[in-house]
Amino acid sequence: MPERIHFHDFSGETSVDLKHNHSFKGVTGPGITRGFSHVHEMTAPTSFNAGHRHEIKTFTGPAIPTRGGHVHRYGGRTSANGRPLHDHAYRGVTSGPVS
Repeated sequence: MPERIHFHDFSGETSVDLKHNHSFKGVTGPGITRGFSHVHEMTAPTSFNAGHRHEIKTFTGPAIPTRGGHVHRYGGRTSANGRPLHDHAYRGVTSGPVS
């Protein structure tokens, strides 16, 4: 369980589809208790490339202890946008906790 309200930064790039990809960055929502750990909601728009953008919306995995804190893994698929309609995969690891 989170001992205090905290957030994590995240950023990355999507997979390449239809000869382009997108970058993204954001800050998670506060921790949400799940079992003996917690997760965070993630939402962010991607960069505007090839005439469109996508939306990132997922939850992180549970906390992974690190020296002096913890991080979370995340992954999923973006919203389907663009012409032709398509989506991109993404995955990564958050920063340590930020207040």
